[in-house]
Amino acid sequence: MVVIKKVSAKSILDSRREKTIFVTIETNMGIFSASAPNGKSTGKYEKKPYKKDIKGDIKTLKQFSSYFSDEQIDRFDDLRRVEDTIERHVGANTSFALESAVLKALAKEQKKEIWQLINPNAKKFPRLVGNCIGGGLHSPSAPDAKKPDFQEFLLIPKAKTVEEEWETNRKIKKTLQNSLKKEDENFRGKRNDEDAWQTSLNEKEVLEILKNFRVNLGIDVAASTFYKIKKYLYKNPMLSRDKEEQMSYISNLIKNFSLFYVEDPFYEDDFDSFALLLKKHPEILVVGDDLTVTDEKRFGKAIENKSINAIIVKPNQCGSLIEVKNICEMAKKSGIKTVFSHRSGETTENVLADLAFGFQADFFKCGITGKEREAKIKRLIEIEKKLGRK
Repeated sequence: MVVIKKVSAKSILDSRREKTIFVTIETNMGIFSASAPNGKSTGKYEKKPYKKDIKGDIKTLKQFSSYFSDEQIDRFDDLRRVEDTIERHVGANTSFALESAVLKALAKEQKKEIWQLINPNAKKFPRLVGNCIGGGLHSPSAPDAKKPDFQEFLLIPKAKTVEEEWETNRKIKKTLQNSLKKEDENFRGKRNDEDAWQTSLNEKEVLEILKNFRVNLGIDVAASTFYKIKKYLYKNPMLSRDKEEQMSYISNLIKNFSLFYVEDPFYEDDFDSFALLLKKHPEILVVGDDLTVTDEKRFGKAIENKSINAIIVKPNQCGSLIEVKNICEMAKKSGIKTVFSHRSGETTENVLADLAFGFQADFFKCGITGKEREAKIKRLIEIEKKLGRK
């Protein structure tokens, strides 16, 4: 049994040098802390990271500290009590960090790993999804500079172990540096928010390079970020596509580059276009992120419309690990793959790996390099080695 005696919080800097929250709890088992990441390309339906701002949430947690002393946490589902206490008083980042810290305390009290609190019988490891080349909002550039309109270009190797998959992704990413030097005269070896290579090439030119590698490929279109007045406004090259033209374009990319994974190919309210793409290409993963924002109601609508066959799970989008559990159960019942994902503004917090393994995620989308990304991948590999997976 864990008893929370005191709660406090402060701001720290994420990988983009932006403020995020760091929550600390004092319990009968000792002191435990956890932090939350920040998103940049955020769906308009995801919950706010803070009630008003980070300062307000820090102040609120301090005021609520005495309320938690009445709560006794014995198992994962008892997080509901924590959520009931802070619901509507703080934002999703704050609640996620607080619940993560509570799980750390509970794991110590029960002499277990965090993932064992969720599912002690977990065996299946998720496949790594690594962002190797970036564009969109994750790649800052001068106003007149070119970059891919699509946000992420993803490597999805399949090997016997997570460690082997990570090694494959690192090797390919290193090789890509030379490939980009040859194909992109503006390439300067710069990396974006997720430590992926920045380039002035467009999405077709990037995929032409990537198709030479023997791994499954994916794209995160993040289409909502360049959708305005019922048009998809591309900048590299400059053109606009309506809904039907976007469908045709994405479908051709799937065929021409044997894509395995396509995330957010349409505007975040266009459930029907997602469904049509999945009907045309049932062999690939059509993945919802901005469409579903780790929200039970929106995921339910996506299931009803048959819009997707894979969902991104970002715990700090909803701020509730109970809701994350519900979504994972909904996905399993509906035969929909789960993709646990980092955010573009990350910390070295590694609890995401335990959550992904505990909930038996199918994929783990966590970049390839950079200390904040590596902390999570290394934690997954640590779990793998402890279980003797070879």
